[in-house]
Amino acid sequence: MTSSTTLQPNVTELNISVGFWSVIVLTGAGSGFVGALLMKLLRVTQHLCYSYDSGDFLRGVEHAPETRRVVILFLAGILAATVLYAMKKFLHEPDGSLSEAIWTKSGKMPTTRTLIHSVMSIVTVGMGVSLGREGALKEAGAVVANKLSDWTKLIAAQRQLLVACGVGAGMAAAYNVPLGGALFAAEALMGSLALSNVLPAFVASFTGIAISWLLLPNEPAYIFPVLNVSGSLILWALLIGPLIGLISLVYVRAIGWAQTHKPKGWQVIALPIVVFTAVGVMSLKFPEILGNGKNIVQLTFDNKIGAGLLCWLIFLRPLAAVFCLRTGTPGGLFTPTMTLGALLGDAMGQIWNHLAPFNPISGYALIGSAAFLGAATLAPLSSAVFLLELTQRADSLMVPLLIAIAGATITSRRFRASSIYSVQIEVRPHSSQKGTNL
Repeated sequence: MTSSTTLQPNVTELNISVGFWSVIVLTGAGSGFVGALLMKLLRVTQHLCYSYDSGDFLRGVEHAPETRRVVILFLAGILAATVLYAMKKFLHEPDGSLSEAIWTKSGKMPTTRTLIHSVMSIVTVGMGVSLGREGALKEAGAVVANKLSDWTKLIAAQRQLLVACGVGAGMAAAYNVPLGGALFAAEALMGSLALSNVLPAFVASFTGIAISWLLLPNEPAYIFPVLNVSGSLILWALLIGPLIGLISLVYVRAIGWAQTHKPKGWQVIALPIVVFTAVGVMSLKFPEILGNGKNIVQLTFDNKIGAGLLCWLIFLRPLAAVFCLRTGTPGGLFTPTMTLGALLGDAMGQIWNHLAPFNPISGYALIGSAAFLGAATLAPLSSAVFLLELTQRADSLMVPLLIAIAGATITSRRFRASSIYSVQIEVRPHSSQKGTNL
C-alpha cells in the first residue's frame, strides 16, 4: 500500500507493503490457531481436575468433593514451583512483561520462556488459580509474531506493530471479541488509533477469530438481558464513575506490588505452594474465588449473588488474584479486573435501588465492570467495545456505560499515569520506560 499525505490527524504515513500485509495475516491466523488449542487445553484441564462433563467451571467446582479443591490447588502450587525453579536455574533468557517487551524492546521476547509461561498459565488457571486465561493466549500470539518477524527479517518498528497485533489476536481468540482485540492492540499497546495501527490490528484480529472458530464456538461469553435506560441509571453512572476510578487506584497499586515483588531464592518454590493451597482452603467456604472469575460476572448479570457473599467476594477475589500474581506465576488480569468491577457495580447498584427507582442489577454490574476495566487499563474505548462484544446485547446501555467509563478513567488519570499493564515498569527504581500514551 502506498503512503499519501493528508490533513486528517489519524491518517499518518501508511507505508505497508504487500509482503508485510501477508505477515500480518499469518500472525493473526497463527495466533488464532494456537489460542484455540490453548483454550481446548484449558477446558480439558478444568474437566479432568474437577471431574465434570457439562456445565460451567463454577458448577464443576461446587459439585466436586471439598478436599479435592485443596488437593488440586496444592498440586497447582507444586507444578508452578517446579516450573518456575527450573526456568530460573536452567533458562538464561531475559525475563520481563509482555507490555515491557512491546514498549521498550520493539516486541522482542524470549521464545522458550514465553511458551513455557503460556502453557503453565493456562494449566494453572484451569486448575483454579485466580488469574485470567487471556495471558496465555496473548503470550502465544507474541511468540507467533516474533518468529515471523525473525524469519522475514522485519525492522524494529514493524516487529513492534506485528507483536502488538499478535497479542490483540490472542486476546480476541480468548474471549471471541474481534473488534475489542484489535482496539486493545492499537489503544493499549501501541497507544494510538491512527490507521497505521488500527488497520493491521483489525486484519490480524479478524483473521485470528476466523481461524479460532474452526475449533471454538462462535457465541457470546455472557448471557445478558435486553435492558432499557432510565434517568436514574444515567445519574447513577455519572456518580459512580469517579468513585470506581478512585477504587481502581488501590487495585492497580496492589497489582504493581505483586509484579515487582516476585519471589527470590527459596520463595520461588515455597510461595506458589503456600499461596495456592491457601486459595484452595478458602474455596471450601467460597468456591467462587477459584478460576478467572468469568462465572462470577455471569452471576452478577443474573442477580444471583446475595449481599453477604457479595461483600466477601469484593474483598477475596482481588486478594486472591494479587497473591497468586505475587508467586511469580504468569496469568492474565483482564477477567479478574472485570470481575471486581462487576461486583462493585452490583453492590453500588443494590445501594442505589434503595434511594432511587428500581433498575435491574445486571445493568449496574455491566456498567461497573466496564468502568473499572477502563480505569484500570487506561483503555476506555477498547473496554467499552469488550463489554459490547462479550454480551452482544449491551448496546442499549451505551450512554450510561460511556459516562461511567469516562468518569472512572478521567479520575484514574488524574491521580496516576499507570495501568495494570504499565505499573510494573513505572514503579521500578530508576525506570525510564514509558507506558501507554492515552
